[in-house]
Amino acid sequence: MSPISIFNVNSSRFILTGFPGLEVHYLWISIPFSSIYATVFLGNCMVLHVIRTEPSLHQPMFYFLAMLALTDLCMGLSTMYTVLGILWGFVREISLDSCIAQSYFIHGLSFMESSVLLAMAFDRYIAICNPLRYSSILTNDKIMKIGVTILCRSSLLIPPVIIRLKFLNYCRPHILSHSFCLHQDLIRMACSDIRFNSIYGLALVISNLLLDAVLILISYIMILHAVLAIASREERIKSLQTCVSHICAVSVFYIPIIGLTMVHRFGKHLSPWVHVLLGNTYILFPPLMNPIIYSIKTQQIRRRVQRLFNFKKF
Repeated sequence: MSPISIFNVNSSRFILTGFPGLEVHYLWISIPFSSIYATVFLGNCMVLHVIRTEPSLHQPMFYFLAMLALTDLCMGLSTMYTVLGILWGFVREISLDSCIAQSYFIHGLSFMESSVLLAMAFDRYIAICNPLRYSSILTNDKIMKIGVTILCRSSLLIPPVIIRLKFLNYCRPHILSHSFCLHQDLIRMACSDIRFNSIYGLALVISNLLLDAVLILISYIMILHAVLAIASREERIKSLQTCVSHICAVSVFYIPIIGLTMVHRFGKHLSPWVHVLLGNTYILFPPLMNPIIYSIKTQQIRRRVQRLFNFKKF
């Protein structure tokens, strides 16, 4: 066995995978990735600042949007060090403890984003299907309780499966599929019994991501049914337009995560480039696109951003 193989199997450190075959171009590749991370931070901070400083935006819909922006901001922070570290040449490996911690934050924030999107779907359902009781149903106290529930659901259900990663025996080459750590990537290298991780992990995906997606779909079926009952065509269009931003946010979150899950489950023999592309899309696409979507599609946010930067409306 070669020295590199011995290191990979017996070490408690893992090799991060950047862009195979393009190592000599990492400096150039780092430019768009640095720009994406800068846009993620500036865009989500701008949304948070606008919501915080504009009294007219202190409404349930925008409180949930602030939760989404904060989640996206944290997702960017959780992966920036390893992704840009590889491209800038000062990170090549990651310790098991750091890998486990990063995995916890990535998966926890994914569950949190899914939960926030579900809460936003509930908000749209109440606003369209029961508008007269909107303010009495979604009070500040209830929004705070929803936020605490989302935080607990996303952070307290994951530790059993994540902590167990610390006690697995990793006897296969310690080469990760991405520039960051994922639970499914770590258990792929383990020679220990991983049935608990596989079953519990699948149960988490079903009870969080899949259940949230189904409930979001049901909420929009009910919204569509209510909208079609409106006599005025203009009112129907106006009601549906309030959902466009949320539908776009749901799409940019669920499409990449479904693709990455399918690749990890059934595409083990695909090109590493497929894993790299889907992995980075899963991590960076929602945090990048959500501020853009809401700044363009939500009139209140767009006007406040225009005033913030002194844009003139033509």
